[in-house]
Amino acid sequence: MVAQSLETNLRSAGVRAIVTSRAKNPTRLEAKVRQRALKRQYETVSAIFDDIVDLAGVRVALYFPGERQEVGRIIEALFDLTEARKEFPTAAAPSYKKRFSGYWATHYRVVLREGSLQDSYQRYAEAKVEIQVASVLMHAWSEVEHDLVYKPLQGELSVEEYAILDELNGLVLSGEIALERLQRAGELRASTQGREFCNHYDLAASLIDLARSVLGETTVTAAAMGRVDTLFDLLKSLGLNRPENLVQYVQPLHNDFEKRPLSDQVIDQILAQDPSRYAIFEHIQGAEHSPSVSLVTGETRQQQEATGEFILLWVEFERLVTALLRDLSPGDSGLTAPSRMFSMVHRYYSKVGLSFDQAAAIKRIQEFRNRLVHRMDTPKQESIKAVSEELRELTRQLKLLFDSHRSENDPGQQEG
Repeated sequence: MVAQSLETNLRSAGVRAIVTSRAKNPTRLEAKVRQRALKRQYETVSAIFDDIVDLAGVRVALYFPGERQEVGRIIEALFDLTEARKEFPTAAAPSYKKRFSGYWATHYRVVLREGSLQDSYQRYAEAKVEIQVASVLMHAWSEVEHDLVYKPLQGELSVEEYAILDELNGLVLSGEIALERLQRAGELRASTQGREFCNHYDLAASLIDLARSVLGETTVTAAAMGRVDTLFDLLKSLGLNRPENLVQYVQPLHNDFEKRPLSDQVIDQILAQDPSRYAIFEHIQGAEHSPSVSLVTGETRQQQEATGEFILLWVEFERLVTALLRDLSPGDSGLTAPSRMFSMVHRYYSKVGLSFDQAAAIKRIQEFRNRLVHRMDTPKQESIKAVSEELRELTRQLKLLFDSHRSENDPGQQEG
C-alpha cells in the first residue's frame, strides 16, 4: 500500500523511479532474530518489532539522484514518520579503509495515516515501513555489498574483495554524476522553444529549467513540484503545451512567497487568466483516478457538487478582488499572479478598506481554496458549504466596498 501510494504520487510529480516493495524473508528473519536474541534478551514479541523495524520495506530507485529531496517531500506529505530520516553515508568506521564514500541514500521509517484509510484497512495503520531512496545505480551496488558484507554466506571477505567493492562504488559514484548531467541535458532539451511537451516528465524538466532562471538554483531545489501531470493535461487541453507558452506563467513566480508547489502556482495563474478554464480543470481532475483510490476515502457526489458551488463563488470573488486592486494600482502587471494579488490584500487591507477580520477571513478561505482545488484535502460536504456561505457574505461586502471606491473616483456617478 505504501509503495502503491508512493509510486502514484512520484509519477504525478514527474519523478522517474522504480518503486518496489517486499516483506522480510521469514527464514532469514528467524536466523536474524535468533542471532540478535543472544545479546538483546527479548522478553516480548513487541521488543522484536521495536528492534527489527524493516519487516516491511519499500525501495525507490531514482533515475536521477538529484531528485532525492523531492521524493523526501512527497514521503513526508503522504505518511507519518516514526523517527527522523537517516542520511547515508554515516560517520561509522568501516572494517576496510575505503577510498570512496560508500552508500549514498536516505532512509525513512513511516506508518500510514489512519485518516487516509477506509475502515477495512485501519489495521494497517500500525505497521512500520522502511523506505529506502537512492539512485538505481546505488541500489544495485548496495544490494551486492549488503549481501556479501553484512550477510556473508561464505565467510569473511578478503582484502581483495573489499577493494573490488570499493572500486565498484567509485564507478557508481561516477555514474551518479553522469546521471545528474543527463538530467540537466534533458531539462535544457525540454525547454527548447517550438516543440510540444511529449509527456508530463518532459514538462517537469522544462518547468525546473525555466523556474531556475527566475528563482535561482537554491529556491527551485527547495520547491515542491506538485501535480505536474494535471498541469500537463491542462496545458494540452488549452493548446498551451509548449515551452514558450509556459514562460509567461513562470515569470511571476518570484512574487510567490507561499512556498506552494510550482505546478500549483502555474495552474492558479492559468485559471486566473480566464476563469472559464475552471470547468476544463475540474473535468481533468474528475477523469484522474489513481490506482490507490480504492484504499482511501473518495469524494461523494454531494462533495463534488459542493465543490462546484464553491468554485463558482470563488471565480466571482477573484474577479472582484482583481477589479478592486486594479482600481487602486492601475498598470500593475504583477496582479496576474493570484498569490501576488492576495498578498497585497493581506498586506494593505486597511488601504483597501477592509477590516483586520475580513483580511484574515480572506486569507483563510484562500488557503482552503488552494487545498480544495489542488486536491490536497477532501473536506466534508458540510465544511465546504460552510466556507461557501462565508465566501458569499465576503463577496457581498467586497461589492459594497468596490461600488464605494467607484463612486469616490467618479464624481458624475456619485451625483447620479
